[in-house]
Amino acid sequence: MDIPLSSSLTLNNLRVIKVLGKGAMGTVFLVHDMFHDPSALSPFALKAVEKSNFSSNAIHRRARWETTVLSRLQHPFLPTLLGFTENSDFLCYAVPYCPGGDLNVLRYSQSDHVFSPTAIRFYLAEIVLALEYLHSLGIAYRDLKPENVLVQQSGHVTLTDFDLSTSLTPKKNLEFYSDPENDNLQPPPPPTQPQTFKFRQFAKFILPNKTKCISNTATITRNGLRKVKSARVSPVSRRNRSSFYERSNSFVGTEEYVAPEIVRGEGHEFSVDWWALGILCYEMLYGTTPFKGKNRKETFRRILMAEPEFIGKKNDLSDLIKKLLEKDPTRRLGYRRGASEIKEHEFFQGMRWDLLTEVVRPPFLPLRDVTEEVKKGGINITEYFQKLKAPPSPLWSPSHDEWTNNISLTEF
Repeated sequence: MDIPLSSSLTLNNLRVIKVLGKGAMGTVFLVHDMFHDPSALSPFALKAVEKSNFSSNAIHRRARWETTVLSRLQHPFLPTLLGFTENSDFLCYAVPYCPGGDLNVLRYSQSDHVFSPTAIRFYLAEIVLALEYLHSLGIAYRDLKPENVLVQQSGHVTLTDFDLSTSLTPKKNLEFYSDPENDNLQPPPPPTQPQTFKFRQFAKFILPNKTKCISNTATITRNGLRKVKSARVSPVSRRNRSSFYERSNSFVGTEEYVAPEIVRGEGHEFSVDWWALGILCYEMLYGTTPFKGKNRKETFRRILMAEPEFIGKKNDLSDLIKKLLEKDPTRRLGYRRGASEIKEHEFFQGMRWDLLTEVVRPPFLPLRDVTEEVKKGGINITEYFQKLKAPPSPLWSPSHDEWTNNISLTEF
């Protein structure tokens, strides 16, 4: 797969300042180019995927796909691909560094661990524009969550981690204002593909009156921040429902953010991102997700059956959340006309969408000082992985504090 790039990376020139995070696919480093930037005035994030992990074709495909997506992005609230390199051991790609951490870290720094409606309005607006741009490229993001919304040096946001995204093609010759319940539009016949054994197991797990249960995958980081792992399961078959878009049949996402149509295994399209936006908005407002259960089974059942609970009188923000969390995707805000519907909601009344990038005083402005980390020294990427695999040595024993960022960034 050819990836058009304006610049390439030289691994031997890159010096590790610290590790930003480790994900399912690879490790994300904060690095600087010792040749062009010896003082680390312009550090950047580098994701390194070890090819030894390519024994799983899924990881190989996701890594290649993510670099392809990044190479296409040109938007102020999305990352740009700064460079790419590949050798016999690693596949590495670089994007700008976001020193403000992610929305999960930022929320926990608030006095009540929640955002004000004003801050929610600002961050949601920028996320809406980012998703609108992705959808215009035919890309469904499918992994919106606080950990994947990073804060740039400017205080504006950027979405990250595109390995779960997918390409969908809008269907042609469909009227966007037609009523999906009353018209005769039908999608192409689904492929004749039997359900896999893994999906039969999953169906037994999620359907009522079954006792099988999978333990909750939520973990607590060393900072005390709650972090939910992604649920990545085998593809499932779709049901024959009207849709304006091509549907994907993969079961992907983070369990508390997964849309009902994904849980039901009926295929999904771009509106899963608007569902996730509603979950994110709810969590920013209340400090918890609306359908969180004691375990995955209960969480999925609540996603299918329960309604979000709100505190106090109904207002524009709660109305927006409720419309985004419509369980029927054809009735969900954003299904018919995409981001335009969300922009027109009363919660965003008076919003100057074209001037968002000009805002110079966002709700939070991060500090950017890596001087102390640079003084600690570092090693290049190859040496880092070699030393991790080597037996412990008294001459080199990286501590958790030295190599792990105390801000939990799981992906760049």
